[in-house]
Amino acid sequence: MAEKNITVTLRVWRQANPKAKGEFKNYQVTSTTDTSFLETLDILNEDLVAKGEEPITFDHDCREGICGMCSLYINGHPHGPATKATTCQLYMRRFKDGETITVEPWRSAAFPVIKDLMVDRNAFDKIQQAGGYVSFNCGGAQDANALPIAKEKADLAMDAATCVGCGACVAACKNGSAMLFVSAKVSQFALLPQGQAEAARRAKAMVAKMDELGFGNCTNTRACEAECPKGISISNIARLNREFLKAKLKD
Repeated sequence: MAEKNITVTLRVWRQANPKAKGEFKNYQVTSTTDTSFLETLDILNEDLVAKGEEPITFDHDCREGICGMCSLYINGHPHGPATKATTCQLYMRRFKDGETITVEPWRSAAFPVIKDLMVDRNAFDKIQQAGGYVSFNCGGAQDANALPIAKEKADLAMDAATCVGCGACVAACKNGSAMLFVSAKVSQFALLPQGQAEAARRAKAMVAKMDELGFGNCTNTRACEAECPKGISISNIARLNREFLKAKLKD
């Protein structure tokens, strides 16, 4: 499809700081159908700076669908209308010329707004620090064949490990639950022999930290799975529940 110019109205959430009262403001911007959504925001910010206005604050880093930083809620969907894609992988050809596009930050008590479209997602880091790792003695690397792992389990562990921690699952959930994120981080170790030594402590510690930080409960609506840019399965939530119950029984 040939590249075309497209003019849209961006209805953007503006909030000066965490305690300020936010509001939506409308901006008209022209880009092309082959321009990414983040590049369109760049174009808008260049116009705002040229006019002496405050540019829109938003998170981004790799712009390759890897880091999970581009956490924007677009037209009622985390990362926008494209399925299994982050905001940086969303292109303007997904929208119609003249369309009004509503852009918001993640809405969750555990992800407070810092400014405009940027939220504080340190809660995910704290959950990871509580148990989302494997500890071992330093030394030479183990031989690749020292711990044989069935391909099916290796594939499942890798699928869970593809979670980029963007927070789309929390933003999509009506309860603001982080169960999909936590379950993915638990699953990537629970499926492998290297993760067994700390399995019980990991499940309890990460769930406890999730609850402490104010995330909601999971009610299995599957909105998290539907909106996850990496397609993380809710089967991981079932695995987390089993790991947690096993840990409690050991107590």
